[in-house]
Amino acid sequence: MLVLSRRTNESIVIGGEIVVTVLEIKGDQVRLGIRAPRHVTVHREEIHAEIQRENRSAAVVGDVDLGRLPKPSAGA
Repeated sequence: MLVLSRRTNESIVIGGEIVVTVLEIKGDQVRLGIRAPRHVTVHREEIHAEIQRENRSAAVVGDVDLGRLPKPSAGA
């Protein structure tokens, strides 16, 4: 893990097109501003983890009773 120190209004650049700026430091909280292209999604880590869990859950296919599906009509 790369560890950097930044002060308020200082930034880091990631991959040449993502800029993370320290906007404010109050006690144990740091407010960050993130400028990134529209195709780059940005989430807090806990939100990203929840999305991953939901995606894995949605990908699980239960048992399907193919006998319950309607039969195709002749000529279809």
